[in-house]
Amino acid sequence: MWGETFTGLRVDQFGRLLRAVRERGGEGCGWGRPWRLPVAERVLLALEPVRTSQDVVERLWIVDGALVPVRDRTVGASSRNYRFPAKVQVIVDAETRLVVAAARLVPGNTADAKAWRDSGLAAHCEGVTVLGDGAYINTGLIVPHRKRPGRPLLKGKEEDNAQHRKVHARVEHTFSRMKNYKILRDCRQRGDGLHHAVQAVARMHNLALAA
Repeated sequence: MWGETFTGLRVDQFGRLLRAVRERGGEGCGWGRPWRLPVAERVLLALEPVRTSQDVVERLWIVDGALVPVRDRTVGASSRNYRFPAKVQVIVDAETRLVVAAARLVPGNTADAKAWRDSGLAAHCEGVTVLGDGAYINTGLIVPHRKRPGRPLLKGKEEDNAQHRKVHARVEHTFSRMKNYKILRDCRQRGDGLHHAVQAVARMHNLALAA
């Protein structure tokens, strides 16, 4: 039980690991003083910080922006898709699909990278890996590999991009579910009411997903 708690490995997995360590000479010390602790306890001590670090590494969030049609022309901007859209950026937990944070709306023609830098969302993401699409280049986020003119991407990078698209689709699905609420299809709120409307929809989305 203690082994699984500290290492994340089941008893049988921990046993196989110990056998592998012993087969590779883990019982001996090579040189210097002999080990005071038995090999099982030494392996446990080695794995515990790895487990702790892995818990942090596995936290993955996704950010993206979407257009919301609004009536407030001080926030909206002319667009081909909507008459006066505003852009909202949302961070989603890749594992749970829950909305972690939503930024205040900005004019719809604002570039995603600029909206990210100005939003303050980065402060919510300290210690967490955040994934964004190609519009977030040079922001410190994980973005797809870019293809250079006349030079195809290497197979490994193509595979990375395919996995990136698969994971990034989760935030797009979240936007799709959030837009089931009419207020995000034609938001008549103004000023801070726009942000409050998005926050309310995000909370209702999370409650529905967790139910």
